[in-house]
Amino acid sequence: MNITKKHSVIALGYFLIIAILGVLLRCFSIAVIDFNYKHIVHAHSHVALLGWVYSALMVLIYQLYLKKANIEKKYKRIFWFTQFTIVGMLVTFPITGYALFSILFSTLFIIASYLLGYLVFKHTPKASKATNSYKCIKWSLWYMILSSVGPWALGIIMNTLGETSSWYRNAIYFYLHFQYNGWFIVALFGVLFYIFEEIKINISNRKFQQFFWLLNFGVIFTFVISILWMKLPLLANFIAGSGALLQLFAFGILLKEIIKQKEKINITTFSPILSISLKVILFFYSIKLIIQFIGTIPYFANLASTNIDFVIGYLHWIFLGVVSLALLAFLSYFKLIKLTKSSIVLYITGFLLTELFIYYRGLVAWKGFYYPNNYPYLLVTVSVFFMIVIGYILTLQFNRK
Repeated sequence: MNITKKHSVIALGYFLIIAILGVLLRCFSIAVIDFNYKHIVHAHSHVALLGWVYSALMVLIYQLYLKKANIEKKYKRIFWFTQFTIVGMLVTFPITGYALFSILFSTLFIIASYLLGYLVFKHTPKASKATNSYKCIKWSLWYMILSSVGPWALGIIMNTLGETSSWYRNAIYFYLHFQYNGWFIVALFGVLFYIFEEIKINISNRKFQQFFWLLNFGVIFTFVISILWMKLPLLANFIAGSGALLQLFAFGILLKEIIKQKEKINITTFSPILSISLKVILFFYSIKLIIQFIGTIPYFANLASTNIDFVIGYLHWIFLGVVSLALLAFLSYFKLIKLTKSSIVLYITGFLLTELFIYYRGLVAWKGFYYPNNYPYLLVTVSVFFMIVIGYILTLQFNRK
């Protein structure tokens, strides 16, 4: 097993860990557990974003742009230093929450992420730098770096204004927005365009430029959605809505180009797994964009700020339905992990079941829907099912057949 395959399996291992932590969090509602709930939430979220997604993207970017640059030793040093910081967070957050050592490991991780950016910017071959796919990757890395302003600001805010300050909350939202919508999504589009370039699916430069700039202006403008909870003037809703519309237009341009070349795509080397996954991912992403736009309407913006289940459901929709599914599909396409049709079907089923239960509880709070007495047990059950599916995907990697 080569290093990128090994590192992909490590990333999948984090995915299973966060699924286990997710089940543990759901169990707090049905049993007495001798852990601090908030501390587990911190561990769950940090390992999700930095363990699973970051590690998987790191492997993909190295595989696509740096593998032939003869810098394997440099890459491995950064990769293992990054894993050291992630394991450090996994150990310290459940025990201490935000405290000296967890903050230290978080800080070291940010430094490691800067080193990754430097590695990619410096060592990507010139021919690759001229591609549209690399343009997306480059911008995604800058979004990753930009997002780190949030954590850096948190220390200053905690020591001056305190955790109850609106600036504290907004610093977290700043980080999450540019992680989810900038670093993750734009990087995944970069990988998708790399695949298109590899199999000679030609999207005109004019159409790509339209898509690219609408997408990125949308990323910047939609940050305002994250601060609408502050009851800002209607101008803020207008800016946020404009950003959401720009991203819808960008997606429309891309979708039109894909549909134009549907026949050509169907006869390429796309495996059935990737073909099915991409269709589902594009559908889930379109739902994400629609929800995002609805969230800029004042009534729904206010609803989102007061209904935690809608927020959690939306974040999970992006994280599990778009980002994680895309990572699984792309890792499989480049033969870094093994997937089967049944594993993808089970994954999508488990994801949709968990979303159904999360959003249903949001509807209970919003519209007073019937709340079954056994709801917490049902939610734990579907969470356990989803955890088992991820465990199954991980075990596939050790099947020699």
